[in-house]
Amino acid sequence: MTDAPHLLVEQQGAILICTLNRPEKLNALSGETMRLFEEAVHELRDNIELKVMLIRATGRYFCAGADLSDSSPEAKKILRTGVEIRERHRLQLHGMHRIYDEMEHVEKPIVVAHQGPCVGGGLEMSMSCDFRLAAKSASYAFPEGKFGVLPASNGVSRLTRLVGPHWARYLIMANKPADADRALMMGLAHEVFSDETFEDDVMDFCRHLAEQHGEQMGAAKLAIELCHELGRDQARNIERMANSTLMLNPNYIAGIEKYMKNFAGKDNKE
Repeated sequence: MTDAPHLLVEQQGAILICTLNRPEKLNALSGETMRLFEEAVHELRDNIELKVMLIRATGRYFCAGADLSDSSPEAKKILRTGVEIRERHRLQLHGMHRIYDEMEHVEKPIVVAHQGPCVGGGLEMSMSCDFRLAAKSASYAFPEGKFGVLPASNGVSRLTRLVGPHWARYLIMANKPADADRALMMGLAHEVFSDETFEDDVMDFCRHLAEQHGEQMGAAKLAIELCHELGRDQARNIERMANSTLMLNPNYIAGIEKYMKNFAGKDNKE
């Protein structure tokens, strides 16, 4: 047994790094993991110095899913009705639904880096992140189908939004795994990097995000989600509403005026 923290949290400049740290348990998500993770999400939200969160892992697995050896009273309780099961998913499971909602709502980018297999609950958590980066050795699967149930904490709802029903059927109904290249093709991963350069490539990506305009990224995160839910006309209204605020920002006004002056100066020289 080890007394090491289930989640390591550190700050590197404007990047908050959360590292799953149970390699002997394949980084299965415990109650302690989720408690520390929720604290980190709140720190990202509330600390003005932080621009980006990175979630990564130690060991050969990114995450093997929920910790099935959990012996807490919540986990040991026998559920006898459909209502009890639905309420456990919504309110318990160490607060997963609440935490994933907050990840999706916080107006800063969250990046997850998969250095190995990402399974079940680990994949569900990852789908609430804004960017998913994969090493060549990463792979993805929902083993819940082997037991005759669904992944019900993002596994159907978020997956279908990300990859569409076509690939959701492949992962859930057919219970087939996907390697990193297939995940990239289906839209589950944004980029695939070589194993040898993975850590450096991930940090380069996070540093790039940290240099972007914070107000623009926050507005974009909200607008993209809203536009996905709305028809074309209403989605265009979201674009206009967001820009009506962003374009009144003094930094934008000063920046565009400087750009126009430089542009005019180049024309005069030519």
